[in-house]
Amino acid sequence: MTDAERRQLQAELAHWRGAIVQLTELDAVAPAEAWAHLEDYLRLRLRDRLTSSIAALSTEGAAVASALASGRPLGECRTALLRLRSRYLAVESTVEFYGDAVQQRTTPRLGAVLRGLDTIAVDSMEVVLRPLGKEVPPALVYPEKGLGAAVLRAGIRLWDQGGLSPVAAIKVTRHNLIHPTAILHETTHQWSHLVGWNTELGEVLAEVATAAGDVPGLGELWRSWAGEVAADVGAFAMAGWSPVPALANVVDGPTTSVHRVRLGDPHPPSWLRVLLNVELCRSWYGAGPWDDLAEAWRSRHDPATLTTRDAAVARAGERLLPALAAACTRRPFRAFGGRPLHALADPERVSPARLAELSRQAGDTLLTSAFLSRSDSLRILALLTSDQPLDPAATAERTARLHDWLARLAPMPLPRAA
Repeated sequence: MTDAERRQLQAELAHWRGAIVQLTELDAVAPAEAWAHLEDYLRLRLRDRLTSSIAALSTEGAAVASALASGRPLGECRTALLRLRSRYLAVESTVEFYGDAVQQRTTPRLGAVLRGLDTIAVDSMEVVLRPLGKEVPPALVYPEKGLGAAVLRAGIRLWDQGGLSPVAAIKVTRHNLIHPTAILHETTHQWSHLVGWNTELGEVLAEVATAAGDVPGLGELWRSWAGEVAADVGAFAMAGWSPVPALANVVDGPTTSVHRVRLGDPHPPSWLRVLLNVELCRSWYGAGPWDDLAEAWRSRHDPATLTTRDAAVARAGERLLPALAAACTRRPFRAFGGRPLHALADPERVSPARLAELSRQAGDTLLTSAFLSRSDSLRILALLTSDQPLDPAATAERTARLHDWLARLAPMPLPRAA
């Protein structure tokens, strides 16, 4: 190796070590005022996780410099440098992901609303995890474009391979900041994974669907959809009817798309998904506004207009809905300590009648009482999002009430086991 090659390698190493130094400036990735809109425990946990990954990267850079200075073969040093570069890009991806999420809180109003949604997310996970003695992870809610929400679960390995995600990072779409119940679908993904409900529910769904015997392979289809069915059922148990119209807004489309069964897609076809949610409402509450939604969807997307296998799956699935709804919410599961879901998250608490009773009893204090906000946050969220305004002005008024309340919502408690 020539002196020119050694100097070039030293320059390349200096570049990447300098880039690592830049990563340490977390307030440059997201400004201090944005970090301040995180609850203290969440902010410390997240920054500690990022700082730890950057420190490990810095140590690796120093080791490459030491090897180069001690006269190790340049080929060996270059291999180590390329490995450092690859690790840098992975750490950078992790820092940028969380930095972008936190940076959304720069605007004080949005930052306060998102902090309130962090609290809602944690409250919804506590409903199930606390009675089962499971630790409740902190949540970081961030807005992004698009139709559907998503979650990067706490406890999964991140891009940098330096450790596990310290928080449940939940994407809420901007259009649904006015109706953010999709957060409850995403938090159910988190807690159902932690308690092991998905696999068990898949077995039950397959059993119910196979017993019908209408369409070959129907049981395996429902088994493959268990994770998304669980998330929809969890959102229903937490907020009743309220998540259903928001879901329908997101998953609607052309009739062929609404019935399409996509190989490998964990989501049921939109038709079955929406009608299962309607059936959950009917099974617990009887008649209600969900009947109008079902009638509209049947008029738009009647599977009788199609002759495809997808339509056959839709017709067979529709006949199963009462049995599936009962199995999801009323059957005991090992994941819940031998209890049904409703023993932990009772849909009756968020029935239209019970929500109306809460509104009457609370009166003018509904949105101002700190006690009600902490003891009944999920029911207040359901109440504030359960109607469907028919004009933009009414929607804007409802959104203002919701966001005012979220902005005042107390920070989430420290996650802890029961």
